[in-house]
Amino acid sequence: MALPTYPRESYNVGIICALDVEKAAVEATLDEEHGRVDKVAGDDNVYSFGKIGAHNVVIACLPAGVMGTVSAATVARDMMRSFSVTVGLMVGIGGGVWSEKTDVRLGDVVVSQPEGMHGGVIQWDFGKMEKGAVFRRTGTLNKPPRPLLNAVQSLKATHRRKGSKVSQYLNEMLSRNPVMAADFRHQGLQHDKLFESNYNHPGENGCEGCDRSRQVHRLPWRKDEKPKIHYGNIASGDEVMKDGMTRDRIAREEAILCFEMEAAGLMDTFPCIVVRGICDYADSHKDKRWQPYAAATAACYAKELLDVVDPQIVEELELSKALRNVQNRD
Repeated sequence: MALPTYPRESYNVGIICALDVEKAAVEATLDEEHGRVDKVAGDDNVYSFGKIGAHNVVIACLPAGVMGTVSAATVARDMMRSFSVTVGLMVGIGGGVWSEKTDVRLGDVVVSQPEGMHGGVIQWDFGKMEKGAVFRRTGTLNKPPRPLLNAVQSLKATHRRKGSKVSQYLNEMLSRNPVMAADFRHQGLQHDKLFESNYNHPGENGCEGCDRSRQVHRLPWRKDEKPKIHYGNIASGDEVMKDGMTRDRIAREEAILCFEMEAAGLMDTFPCIVVRGICDYADSHKDKRWQPYAAATAACYAKELLDVVDPQIVEELELSKALRNVQNRD
């Protein structure tokens, strides 16, 4: 049976992913899949279309092997030329920062939220070197659009009363897409290992040979495997963060919960919130075991968030955008 199709201007919510595993997870959360929609000339993106809650969403992924802030900005620019996107989400995986204050574990979700002097995302590798070899980050990035921040606040209140639906949506995802079950499920507590920040990973293989005495002794795991949701600053940059000492220093200076590689290219031009599932601890002990599950938890949170975003406000933003464009032409 042919998939339903809708006009290009009906797609007001845009979702951008960096990796195919992230895009697959987002597509698996769609309440309804849509057929292909024509895009404008010169737009090189390949899109997927569908509905989440009351919203028609358009999904794009960065080109294979081309990561970073510039690539993300290019994808977002073309998406906004082709579609009437007024709010967006960057959904995928990132490296978490554990601390005694914030117990971030693999599979948890970190959501960008303004905190301190930052709008929720900071470009950690952009700044200038000052006297005494002190690196000072410069500039600030825009906050997410107000409708998304309002939805986040409403969802946080709901979670306090009823808990999150992320695990429910994850189970539904795997039930509808059984081929995903092996990779996109929780990877087991025995594989969630955090090592001391000054202990570097020896060799190229997994952590089976790592010194267990150098693991950080954390409180026992929670009563279940359900991911927790954390809100705060996300550090973004064109370099992969895989050094525990550098991670901890920047995290202390800027109150960072997560490191990733694309969001800084979006915040000033693409009105979005960033949702990251934690797949590693942003240190030299990285491996890819947790990436599918982390992508899935991020996608399921994004679905839950869109369920509470008011479609009328999104439409009003589109009307406001159209009026501004007319005024600019005049």
